[in-house]
Amino acid sequence: MRPNFYQMPLQTEIARRRTFAIIAHPDAGKTTLTEKLLLFGGAIQVAGAVKSNKIKKTATSDFMEIEKQRGISVATSVMGFDYNGLKINILDTPGHQDFAEDTYRTLTAVDSVIVVIDVAKGVEPQTEKLVQVCRMRDTPIIVFINKLDRVGKDAFDLLDEVEEKLGLNVRPLSWPIGMGKDFKGVYNLYENNLVLYEPNSKESNKVEITDLSDPTVDKLLYKQAQVLRDEVELINGVYEPFDKEEYLSGQLSPVFFGSAINNFGVKELLNCFIDIAPTPRPTKTAERVVQPDEDVFTGFIFKIHANMDPKHRDRIAFLRINSGVFLRGNNYLHVRSGKKLKFSSPTAFMADKKDVVDEAFPGDIVGLHDTGTFVIGDTLTEGEMLHFRGIPSFSPEMFKYVENGDPMKAKQLWKGVDQLMDEGVAQLFTTATGRKVIGTVGQLQFEVIEYRLKHEYGATCIWEPLSMYKACWITSDNKAKHDEFKKVNGQFMAKDKHNRDVYLANSEFRLNMERQNFPEISFHFTSEF
Repeated sequence: MRPNFYQMPLQTEIARRRTFAIIAHPDAGKTTLTEKLLLFGGAIQVAGAVKSNKIKKTATSDFMEIEKQRGISVATSVMGFDYNGLKINILDTPGHQDFAEDTYRTLTAVDSVIVVIDVAKGVEPQTEKLVQVCRMRDTPIIVFINKLDRVGKDAFDLLDEVEEKLGLNVRPLSWPIGMGKDFKGVYNLYENNLVLYEPNSKESNKVEITDLSDPTVDKLLYKQAQVLRDEVELINGVYEPFDKEEYLSGQLSPVFFGSAINNFGVKELLNCFIDIAPTPRPTKTAERVVQPDEDVFTGFIFKIHANMDPKHRDRIAFLRINSGVFLRGNNYLHVRSGKKLKFSSPTAFMADKKDVVDEAFPGDIVGLHDTGTFVIGDTLTEGEMLHFRGIPSFSPEMFKYVENGDPMKAKQLWKGVDQLMDEGVAQLFTTATGRKVIGTVGQLQFEVIEYRLKHEYGATCIWEPLSMYKACWITSDNKAKHDEFKKVNGQFMAKDKHNRDVYLANSEFRLNMERQNFPEISFHFTSEF
């Protein structure tokens, strides 16, 4: 047990933490918002361009070479900084649907979420899927409606769309004054002030008012003043007052409006966020619920990334601290293997930039140098046998054989494939004949794998098409029937990286037939069963 003098600092450090993810459909402005939060938080001096051939500086959170070239996020980035006495941990997630699994795993490591929505496009399909995962976990959600400097959908229509498509109960905490060329700013309902729009100004032009009947409003907004009054009156009549406890329980979602690329509305969002967002929350394990203020350390691996620094070929496991204090140099139990591990140089992150840390607290994300010890979902404790749940791999829907394209680089190819699969980029299956099959949820993943194999490992791969419908893990309490199924379906059987039996069904009809023929077999479409 840790001495009592640790208790006060631990409670204090927990109260300082805000760990959250930013999620959105591609091109909604998610990574740009991340950059501006870092800018306002003082973590960076110049915000990068997410997409621009003219500006060489790229977004801080898009640190992989392919991300810089494509202008998209293909891996979750972790960034920590201090703001107003608090420790803020941002996880910027991939928006592209082909990398949704990385985002799903990231959502297990955060305490709240900011959802970014494009004012012109409204709620898009990928946003719906990601929010559904958040709602399953009762994760507190703040909505940021972006790109108000452009013409878009009516604000009330957008709120209706958010409630209908995302299933959220919303409450506006800021309200737009005009849109596009007529955009004058927002009325901050949370702080009761006007924030006037000045493109690319780091400091908002904030005007304190007693209420909207203040004559200052007419002087600043002219004809739009009465429109604003009418709309705010309607808001207060239609939507319930903001209740922080409802937000923290995942039952109410505050909504903010702004323009991230023009630095507008971001600081208001950040100031409200640090005021209302949750501190580290309890975490469920298979055995019990872990409270963050417990004095013994627990944590789990939710992400692995190879070659964050291509010069050193390093591999980093991302550890979320759930309870207690993580100390550099201490021995911790790796529950899956039963071995004790010691970490001499754990790191904190600013995307690909890393600093060694001596201690970390609940809510923090720590990078551990990994030589192949970890897999996603692994648990570290001070001795207790705990297993964190909710970090599954999903059944892939696209399949290709992977072959070596350069006989001189076979070792590099298979090392690269092995490490990239450990990251969860895709899934590797080995057939009974020894052929390697990679399964993904989208075509872009194959392109990223090929690119990274070439540029990070110096290896060339050749893809061969493979027509398959689904991969599913199979289990059975009846060993004889299990063996019979494998014999009958030998050409469709494979092993995953953990040597578990996988059935590669070539059609929906065939899968349904086998389910009828073998009722003793359980077919699993996620890796957690």
